[in-house]
Formats: sequence, structure tokens, C-alpha cells
Amino acid sequence: MENNVILETKGLSKYFYDPVKFQVLKEIEMRINYGEFVSIVGKSGCGKSTLLYLLSTMDTAYEGQIYIHNELVTGKTDRALALIRNEKIGFVFQFHYLLAEYNVLKNVMLPGMKLGKYSDQELENRAMKHLKTLDMEDQALKMPIQLSGGQKQRVAIARALINDPLIIMGDEPTGNLDKKNSDLVFDIFNRLTQEEKQTLLVVTHDTDFANRTTRIITMEDGKIIS
Repeated sequence: MENNVILETKGLSKYFYDPVKFQVLKEIEMRINYGEFVSIVGKSGCGKSTLLYLLSTMDTAYEGQIYIHNELVTGKTDRALALIRNEKIGFVFQFHYLLAEYNVLKNVMLPGMKLGKYSDQELENRAMKHLKTLDMEDQALKMPIQLSGGQKQRVAIARALINDPLIIMGDEPTGNLDKKNSDLVFDIFNRLTQEEKQTLLVVTHDTDFANRTTRIITMEDGKIIS
């Protein structure tokens, strides 16, 4: 494996057992390279969100191997996986999952506080830098309830960036947004790839969004077809 491979799977298969044994992912072989902006598309139920869940190390019941930056993560302890997630993966979901009791700045800082790599002052500076990049620095002291849907999603992106992840994974990150805000989120992601060489992997239903990413992985019936 070369050094610029951020994520790789070998023979990745997944079964659901309820009510009967059903294979939801079939021998997935894929590679995501450093600085790529990749989208995963396919009809509902084709296994794309399940795949993302495995790649994010949140689900460990599968066959095959997952490597993150040439490191085999399959078979690691929950504790080791939690550290990998916090340090190497940034998440942006369809719903922003901001904590209502904290202001915007604190929400962005939280994963960094958990990782404990930077001092609070440094974290605050980093958080403000990311909020600034996303045109949200003037909202830093607001509570999530005071923000629009598009603003909340931008805060979620800033939060995903706080620990300098190797890869940002998005599960329908524009699924809840109107066209204008979807375009905005796309532009932010695109800029991150172009300017910061950030690697992005996004599951999306939005073909317009997918068509503008650098590479599209198409899934059907638990397999990658292109």
C-alpha cells in the first residue's frame, strides 16, 4: 500500500441476521487516496450507509479488512477504535447533532477537548479559525437554537475539522438542506479539498452534489458496480 492511501478495504462483507441471514455488503474492495473528494451513490437500501458505518469503525461486525492510513483497524479494541475515530476521522451527518446546552464555539471544541492534544486556548483559536473559514465566526457565542439549518451544518463541519482528521466522512450531509445551503456545503467541502488537501468521503442521494465530486463510487445490491 502506498503512502497516499488514506482508506482501503479488502473483501469487506457484512451480514444482517434479522429476521433471516441477509448479506448487505459483498466483498467490497475500495481505496480512497489522500486529497480525494469521493461520493458514494446508489438506491436506498444498496448498502452505502452501512458501508460508511463500517469504514467509520463504529460497526465492527464484518468480514474482511479495513485499513486507515496503512494501519489495519479490523480487530482492534473499542478503546483503540474510539481513539482512531476521534483523531483520524471527522464526521458530518444529515442531522448536525450539536449539543443544545453549549454555544457554537464550545460545540466545535468538544472533540478536541476529548482528544486532549491541545490546550483549551489553542483549541479555542483553532475553533475560531475554522469558524472563520466557514463565515461563522460572528456566530461563535450563539446557542445552536439561534442558528438556521445551513448554519448548524457549517458548525458541524467546523467541529469535524477540529482534530485535523485524515478523512472526513459525510452521511447525507446535505440531506436536510435546501438547494442554496446544499451548494454552500458542497463549496465548503470542495474548498477544503482544493486548499487544505482534505480527504472527503460522502454518501449522498443528491446526484447534482455527487456529479461535482472528483470520483463517484456507485453501489447496487451491496456491491460496488463502478
